[in-house]
Amino acid sequence: MLRRLVDRGLVADALKRFPQATVLVVGDLMLDRFIWGDVERISPEAPVPVVWVRRESSMPGGAANVARNVCSLGGRAILVGVIGRDQAGRQLVKDLKREGVRTDYIVRDKGRPTTVKTRVVAHNQQVVRIDREEISELSPVIQRELIGAVKRAVDEADAVIIEDYGKGVINRALLEELIPYCHRRGRLVTVDPKKDHFPLYKGADIITPNRKELADAVGRRLSTMEDIDTAARQLMRRLSLKGLLVTLSEQGMKLYQRRGKALQIPTTALEVYDVSGAGDTVIASFSLARAIGLDMPTSAAISNLAAGVVVGKIGVAACLPEELLAHTEGVL
Repeated sequence: MLRRLVDRGLVADALKRFPQATVLVVGDLMLDRFIWGDVERISPEAPVPVVWVRRESSMPGGAANVARNVCSLGGRAILVGVIGRDQAGRQLVKDLKREGVRTDYIVRDKGRPTTVKTRVVAHNQQVVRIDREEISELSPVIQRELIGAVKRAVDEADAVIIEDYGKGVINRALLEELIPYCHRRGRLVTVDPKKDHFPLYKGADIITPNRKELADAVGRRLSTMEDIDTAARQLMRRLSLKGLLVTLSEQGMKLYQRRGKALQIPTTALEVYDVSGAGDTVIASFSLARAIGLDMPTSAAISNLAAGVVVGKIGVAACLPEELLAHTEGVL
């Protein structure tokens, strides 16, 4: 199936064209911090490991990682979301600029801290994660500022990704204005969904749930591929979608379109070390491919290849053009 959808020449051509496309990413912004160290003993104070810190690092997380993935593949990314007026927010903007992401539309809220997820890692294994976040509703002032920033950014983009982590940025007020606004201007809208918000995505072009998110959306277990097929078609009708791309871990992914048969796309992962951030890579690469005019099946095949690259890396990762080409050559 995969060879019928894509080959190395097509991928190479897409990579040459990706720099022509601009993708707007709207969603919950996070800073991922890492404390790297070694564990040699258990604390005498409590049954917990003592971590000797060797180094610390940070990188964009949440919707910011999706924008990072767009840029890593050669595309242009504009990011809109909300951060605090704090050190973590300044660090996130610094990290994003280093990755080539445009940050001038990001909204700063002095009353809301930047979401930070700190992971303590010892011997390549996560010991603990510490979260700092505020998930309450945005204030009316910040909500208006956010909607205004999104509308201005839409006019500079070829496609729009809605990246929903359920932290408050993606809400009914935003989506009721954003989705129709994008369609009036002929912009593609893709959504990486959160289980509680499915009704809000009505009218988007395509959503990219995993199996569990699809099951949550229809309110039942999905034990067989036939169950998945039925649920996907049901959700597409309910939300008036043009397509649905469901990720299925070791079974690859399956693309459903309003017109045409469903397409099962097998995984191309040679080794799986970490699936963290694979969904970010899928929606970034799929949306970028659609933004340059590729059809849904071809775009899904490219996103499947990109996901096959990142799951072979430890930690939340991005796919580089040379890695995608090398992977294509290795699996096709």
